Amino acid sequence: MNITRYAIEKNRITTAALVIIVIAGFGAYFQLPRAEDPGFIIRTAQVTAAFPGASPARVEELVTDKLEEAIWEMPEIDFLSSESKTGLSVIMVNVQDRYRDLQPIWDDLRRKVQRVQRELPEGVHPVVNDEFGDVFGTVIALTGEGFSYAELKDIADEAQDDLLLLGEVAKVKLIGVQDERIFIEFNNARLADLGLSALHLQDLLSSRNIITPGGEVYTSDEAIVLEPTGNFNSVADIRRAVITLPNGRDLVYLQDIADVRRGYIDPPRSMARASGAPAIILAISMRDGGNILQLGRTVRELLTEFEGRYPYGANFEVIAFQADVVNTKVNSFVGNVLQAIGIVILVMLVTLGVRTGLIVSSLIPMAMLMALLIMSFFGIGLDQMSLAALIIALGMLVDNAIVMSESIMVQIGQGKDRVRAAVDSAAELRVPLLISSLTTAAAFLPIYLAKSNTGEYTAPLFKVVTITLLSSWLLSLTMIPMLAAAAMRVKPETENRYGGTFYRRYRRGLMWALTHRPLALAAAVLLFLVAMRSAAFLPSIFFPAGERATATGTIFTAPGSPISHTATVLDSLEEFIRDSMMATEEREGVTGWATFVGQGGPRFLLSYAPETPNPEHAYLIINATSRGVIDSVTATLRRFTFDHFPGTTARFDPVPLGPPVGWPIQIRLQGRDPDQLFATVETVKEKVRGIPGTREVTDDWGHRTKKILVRVNEARARRAGISSQDVAVSLQTVMSGFTTTEYREGTKIIPVTLRSVAADREDLGKIESMNVYAQATGDAVPLKQVADLEIEWQPSRILRRDRLWTVTVRADLVPGLTAAEVIAELRPWLDERQATWGRTIRYGIGGTVEQAAKGNASIAEQLPIAALIIVFLLIGQFNSFRKPAIILLTIPFAMIGVVFGLIIARSFFGFVTLLGIIALAGIVINNAIVLLDRIQIELDIHGRSPQDAIIEAAQRRLRPILLTTLTTIGGLIPLWIG
Repeated sequence: MNITRYAIEKNRITTAALVIIVIAGFGAYFQLPRAEDPGFIIRTAQVTAAFPGASPARVEELVTDKLEEAIWEMPEIDFLSSESKTGLSVIMVNVQDRYRDLQPIWDDLRRKVQRVQRELPEGVHPVVNDEFGDVFGTVIALTGEGFSYAELKDIADEAQDDLLLLGEVAKVKLIGVQDERIFIEFNNARLADLGLSALHLQDLLSSRNIITPGGEVYTSDEAIVLEPTGNFNSVADIRRAVITLPNGRDLVYLQDIADVRRGYIDPPRSMARASGAPAIILAISMRDGGNILQLGRTVRELLTEFEGRYPYGANFEVIAFQADVVNTKVNSFVGNVLQAIGIVILVMLVTLGVRTGLIVSSLIPMAMLMALLIMSFFGIGLDQMSLAALIIALGMLVDNAIVMSESIMVQIGQGKDRVRAAVDSAAELRVPLLISSLTTAAAFLPIYLAKSNTGEYTAPLFKVVTITLLSSWLLSLTMIPMLAAAAMRVKPETENRYGGTFYRRYRRGLMWALTHRPLALAAAVLLFLVAMRSAAFLPSIFFPAGERATATGTIFTAPGSPISHTATVLDSLEEFIRDSMMATEEREGVTGWATFVGQGGPRFLLSYAPETPNPEHAYLIINATSRGVIDSVTATLRRFTFDHFPGTTARFDPVPLGPPVGWPIQIRLQGRDPDQLFATVETVKEKVRGIPGTREVTDDWGHRTKKILVRVNEARARRAGISSQDVAVSLQTVMSGFTTTEYREGTKIIPVTLRSVAADREDLGKIESMNVYAQATGDAVPLKQVADLEIEWQPSRILRRDRLWTVTVRADLVPGLTAAEVIAELRPWLDERQATWGRTIRYGIGGTVEQAAKGNASIAEQLPIAALIIVFLLIGQFNSFRKPAIILLTIPFAMIGVVFGLIIARSFFGFVTLLGIIALAGIVINNAIVLLDRIQIELDIHGRSPQDAIIEAAQRRLRPILLTTLTTIGGLIPLWIG
């Protein structure tokens, strides 16, 4: 069956089908899932193990090393990275990109961790977090002037429960909650006078605070439960707990020998603030397949309800709202599409006339709506990549309609009736247009097949472009001929249509090139070589900054800084933002921000990888009035931090696109000899500092920190009846405290912490005189009697990659300088030094350059598949090896325009540019196919000589090719400007 003839003859069925496509397409558009990013799999799990009080070296030796040894056995591992710091081991398990079903891998990881559990120190229990990649796109800050943390927590708990009831919500995570504690603070000297020890108090309190049932009494007709009292029902009960002194006769209340109070964990492990006020953050993640716009609407409605439900002063401030971002992008896309359609229609009307122009232009909305309908069948949503793909395809999909309508016009002009001209044109172009559409789609195939985060992120380009081009091809065989047969009007040709001045000059240039083939070819090759040489001057940027009116800040205070110092730095920074940078009616600026102290923020977008908990770290999310003000905001904050906080490392950046990268310049140095490794690190840092344009040159280990080594004298300790464990337990009790029992208040469980008063904990001079208790006898002796104190320097953290000590030298860049330029200058120097380092030190490049290399390599690996498909399609089309070779050889020459165009536009070369080159290759193949096909027709049907056939075919295909070029450019102009 001839589908074109059927579409024309059964035009009412065709019209009905088109109406259905329009209605269903609009319906699909409103129902398609929306998201900011297409998403990619975060192939990372986090294994954490707490070892309270242990130094980084002991954590590494006793915990991290044993866990890594077991995890390293997994064959799916890409690389391991670990951080051992005081009291905590954090291991990041990264899986190879080729694995997509991760749950079996995480199950195996848990088994490995459980197996090694028995080899770890007592009380160390590793936790596997395989939800590290969850994205919390909606972030809301709860603040309340005059509210305590406990009151805010009650409101947050209620709000969390209500949010979880929303159909689109998967998780709600609370951040910045200050855990409550009941503190029992004793004076060490006072306990010694009474002959008491902290362990004695612990035993007495634990035995007093019981919830053990007393059993049941059975009578002949009922069972009666016995419930003994004794557990603490209030803080007053704890204060009035009776303590028996060692003499066995005297009794005292606990409040007489210790201060009992209710408070929050001190020092806090982390804090959250919103616009400078203490806050609890509610981070909301969407369920798989959810509609982000629907989530946004329901969350907004609930926030409005919260305003009327909770007391005055409780304020819910939106920090990140992905629904608004997505809605803006979708609206921008619609605007870009309408602008592009307008440009294309204008080009068609000017060049083809009103009737033909409208016929060709009708393909654009129809192909778009048909593509949206098919996308809904395959579950492809609207996001940054799929929207960009639709606009990219917009410039190419009209090619089929232009070529088809041009052929129909020519044949009508030669005397054929409209129906026959339409049917014959479709028969002539059916296969060439299909092959050209398939080859263009095949050019995007490596993006889809690439085994990397970058490939996954950009995969919708291939799917959407393929769907759109095939929809365009089908409509070009049905709708366009039907409309042409019904409405196209063409005057019969009375003279040579190629006799104008433009065509004469074109023929003259073409004749010259055919006559002087070696010279023309040499000129083309020379231009190509010049372009390739000029490409070295193009800056290389992996992914450009995003368009959100949001900036992020990452701050690290000096290694070893307590969280209180980090909070003080943030106080000053927030005061500066509040006093100098807030938006007003007269000027743009900051509208609000959230601060996370002691931890990273929630993963509010895919390109952000949160830092592990660290008292030296703070993270900011800063919102501004528009994207245009973000660059000045980041520059101002960077300069303020540099001027006011020496020793503090700070980075402020716009929200990035693409997979997470972090610092743009990263040089990893690995070795086993710490002295040689750190000497090499200092050398590399000096070299990086010497490169103009680098700034904030540092390393991820930081400076060493002090520790006090309590060296127990075994002989003196044994004579005093003291063991090393007695020393350790006594130190921990006085300095850090320990949980002695639990206080229950309804469903809430609050630990009761026993510790010394602040005067004892914070005065280093009292350490030597503190009492050490023998657990066996209860006797106490001063610490200096059994141990000597020595100050030692230790790394603040120990970082490893693939089980080797790894120090990463990091640097930021001034605007205008790219990571590729710095690494290009640095790599030869590193290669030269590597020869002298030998096998003891090795280096690797990270950051932007590594991610770009991985992304480009993953696509390059798949290029042979795409090339093979294209070659087979071309061979099948022409039944020739020579013609496909001619087409493929022309593709590199397209780089001439690419390079010079980028230079003129002052643009850059990066992954997005690579996508444009791939699209351009498809267009080149498309044009070459229709041109060579016409040359073959001139040779076979009209019997022309090769030279005449080339000239005639080039004249016939010139206008369609120029029109498709203009429409492609016109379709992309709104995307470029937007």
